[in-house]
Amino acid sequence: MSPAATAASKTSAKTADLKLSTSARPGSRMAIEIAVPANRTQSSHNEAVEKLSRSVRLPGFRQGKVPRAVLLQQIGPQRIRATALETLVDSVFRDALKQAEIPAIGQPALDGGFEALLERFEPGKELTLTLEMDVEPTPKLKSTKGLKAEAETVSFDAARVDELIEQSRRQMATLVPVEGRAAASGDVAVLGFKGTFSDNGEAIEGGSADAMEVELEEGRMIPGFVEGVIGMKAGTTKTVSCQFPEDYAQEDAAGRKASFEITLSELKARELPALDDAFAQQASDKQTLAELRSDLEARLKEDAERRTQSNRHDALLAALVEQLEVELPETLVQEEIVSLLEQTAGQLAQQGMDVKKLFTPQLIQSLRETSRPEAEERLKRSLALKALATAEKLEVAAADIDAKVKELSRGFSESSRIDPNRLRQAVQEDLMREKLMGWLEEHSTVTEKAAEAEEAKPKKAAAKKAKAKSDAEPAAEA
Repeated sequence: MSPAATAASKTSAKTADLKLSTSARPGSRMAIEIAVPANRTQSSHNEAVEKLSRSVRLPGFRQGKVPRAVLLQQIGPQRIRATALETLVDSVFRDALKQAEIPAIGQPALDGGFEALLERFEPGKELTLTLEMDVEPTPKLKSTKGLKAEAETVSFDAARVDELIEQSRRQMATLVPVEGRAAASGDVAVLGFKGTFSDNGEAIEGGSADAMEVELEEGRMIPGFVEGVIGMKAGTTKTVSCQFPEDYAQEDAAGRKASFEITLSELKARELPALDDAFAQQASDKQTLAELRSDLEARLKEDAERRTQSNRHDALLAALVEQLEVELPETLVQEEIVSLLEQTAGQLAQQGMDVKKLFTPQLIQSLRETSRPEAEERLKRSLALKALATAEKLEVAAADIDAKVKELSRGFSESSRIDPNRLRQAVQEDLMREKLMGWLEEHSTVTEKAAEAEEAKPKKAAAKKAKAKSDAEPAAEA
């Protein structure tokens, strides 16, 4: 028999020697009671002695040649037993998972703790231990067909074309000095200011500047600031009363009244370019203003259709989750939370923020807590779709995956280092999701609901980002 075959035979024999008993625990967890035979506890102890003898250096003995009696005297039997038990628990856990075919995730917890087990551990005698671990959940759906959902339809708003064109004009505008009149809405003021809290007179952190350009538009600064500047003339100073919003990201300022001593040093106005074909050529790749308008209209219509479809899918997934029966393993919840934090960090980094400085241990803990509901919801949606695929036996054909991978690969340059296995997995997941959502559309009823007012829509994501970057913004900015 070959050495490899001999080793495999020994592993198989060791695994078969284990006596196992499993029981389900709440939260998609499982306990497995393992009876380890006497010969295996002794073997583990012998291996620990041999391992330690190779690593210990004692005067008068060559390394690896320390006699057992001397080793026991120098290291102590407790350390040897602890080393043996650590190795034993690890190997027994892996062998038990194979034998019982348990879909474990995360790290196991030793029932009663390591120290208590160490007291019971005697080499050469049978040892019983219990390990508890998270296991892959088995999601089930009470129903898959006939689901009912309400979704908001996003309509194309023709006025948005003019708004976008005006935004481009403002971005391309030339700032020209203003003389002989007071500041008006829409101007750009160069301000020096110093803010203090009204209740104790303390300076506001980040609430001062020497020469800051401020656009005099509603919402650019905290309530009362811009309104106080309007009407001022260049070279004048004024004290303005303001109040921070109750939901202001900088917690020590939220809801508090403040006063700002403001000096207007310079006033500028925007000189907008003419609305003609020359503007269209400068603002886009279109040759005429009519072509620019047509392109914007088409883009906005596509966006409205895309958002409508997204709303329908969200509503269908919410209806599907209502049919879900599953216990969420804490391991998967924590993994989803980490994924959300990484996404938030990536978005802040793209905005040019120093994520390492912003993400203090306190902020990370706070974001972990506030992200949990969203993480659980995302996990439920993923498991609900998995359950739907299983219940309705929905699969993606290998030929469709191959075709999509080939299509995407044509868009990569030769220098691109794309892992083909990861690409294929991503394509398979995307195509599977498309198929599942298409199936839900076909077998469910989605009705329209009235559009929700912009100001009434949830702002959880925005609040989360604002809280994360609050230290990086001037306190006077809204």
